[in-house]
Amino acid sequence: MIIVMKIGAHENQVREVIQRIEGLGYQAHIIEGTQRTVIGAVGDERGKDRLQSLEVMPGVETIVPILQPFKLASREVKGGKSIIKVGDLEIGGPAVVVMAGPCSVESEAQMVQTAQSVKAAGATVLRGGAFKPRTSPYAFQGLAEEGLKFLDAARTATGLKIITEVVNPADVELVAAYTDVLQIGARNVQNFALLKRVGEVGKPVLLKRGMATTIKEFLMAAEYILSEGNYNVILCERGIRTFETSTRFTLDLSAIPVLGKLTHLPLFVDPSHGTGHWEYVSPMAKAAVACGADGLIIEVHPNPAEAQSDGLQSLKPQKFQQLMDELRPVALAVGRRL
Repeated sequence: MIIVMKIGAHENQVREVIQRIEGLGYQAHIIEGTQRTVIGAVGDERGKDRLQSLEVMPGVETIVPILQPFKLASREVKGGKSIIKVGDLEIGGPAVVVMAGPCSVESEAQMVQTAQSVKAAGATVLRGGAFKPRTSPYAFQGLAEEGLKFLDAARTATGLKIITEVVNPADVELVAAYTDVLQIGARNVQNFALLKRVGEVGKPVLLKRGMATTIKEFLMAAEYILSEGNYNVILCERGIRTFETSTRFTLDLSAIPVLGKLTHLPLFVDPSHGTGHWEYVSPMAKAAVACGADGLIIEVHPNPAEAQSDGLQSLKPQKFQQLMDELRPVALAVGRRL
């Protein structure tokens, strides 16, 4: 249920409604609007009729049922799109945000060099994996805390925000101490213990769609984070598994308008993992912006041939610069900016 407060409702009236919601055994989630406050009451559907009694409380304007199973992620709970702030950076607003960098953190020099080049091209967030969940247990697994320190050095040198993946619930606190945005990879989209843990920490989270995850399942995964009180969630389409073998995955760009209809959360696309080949990254990145993505996450490496992971899908810095130049008119054509 959504409890819509009247314009100008007093703080004590909001507080009394929250106390009543919690007294009925529900979780209260406050969504502050520009003119009014909305309170989401989430819990056992069987007792929802009891919430109707809140309609007579002072300051309450109306009560609206949330029809979707993903309550807090649904457009029903919030009229417009959410804008997530990472320091002075806004995600979900008019600007298309680009996150770029190597799949794996390999050295401090590599990260600083890459950070400088992607910043010069127009990226505002540096990506890089310090912890790497890999299909093979024998593949490079990342540098762990040493890699986090290299990311931090690159942030200090350039001023870029950083995003890195967290794989283990036990590592969330450590990774959160270094990074600006936590990434949950495709293989962990339904690792519910991890989702709940990053929800508790409260830092912005970029949640990637799993390779066999339906849109409903994807939104329910986001709901786990939101239900812990962390509303700073970004959804990322990164390709799904189909019968096609010409690309690493099949990049489902139709998910962007579909998700845009269902949720208020910002939407990103990863054309690097979605295709698996560097030469397809540019056209799919432009298509992603054209179909409504709020941002992109792109793999860039100074020397892809020697990359510890995903060199085949990584752009060289000059190719990334070319892509950014080509993206700007696409963004303008759909009413956005880069």
